[in-house]
Amino acid sequence: MIGLVQRVWQASVTVDGREIAAIGQGILVLVGIEKQDSWAQAEKLAQKVLNYRLFSDSEGKMNLNVGQIGGEVLLVSQFTLAANTSKGNRAGFDPAMAPTLAEPLFARFCDYVCSLHPATQMGQFGADMQVALINDGPVTFSLQVSP
Repeated sequence: MIGLVQRVWQASVTVDGREIAAIGQGILVLVGIEKQDSWAQAEKLAQKVLNYRLFSDSEGKMNLNVGQIGGEVLLVSQFTLAANTSKGNRAGFDPAMAPTLAEPLFARFCDYVCSLHPATQMGQFGADMQVALINDGPVTFSLQVSP
């Protein structure tokens, strides 16, 4: 399971011209789900995302997590993170979990993150989303959790 975490000043998701989610300072997490992923990986990724230290302390060092700064979380499913890009000039999506299996896993992941960090919003699984953000830094980390 892959979480592309971006430290943001603000971020939002729009679907069909309507804003469905928006946060202020915090993290935008793009989530890629691969075929072999299970709830165990989802739970580990949720913990890692919420505990990852990517905000600066009083000395300017990245020692604080999103909860410690009172930040918000925006979760967005993104199957392209699971793409195979090793050959040619076109991505292959065979590593990605089928949408019928990925959607309930992503929903459970979102529910779990919300239970741990109530200041969480979500994009819409499978929708054509426009994601806007102001990346702070820029700071972006790719977090992967293996089986």
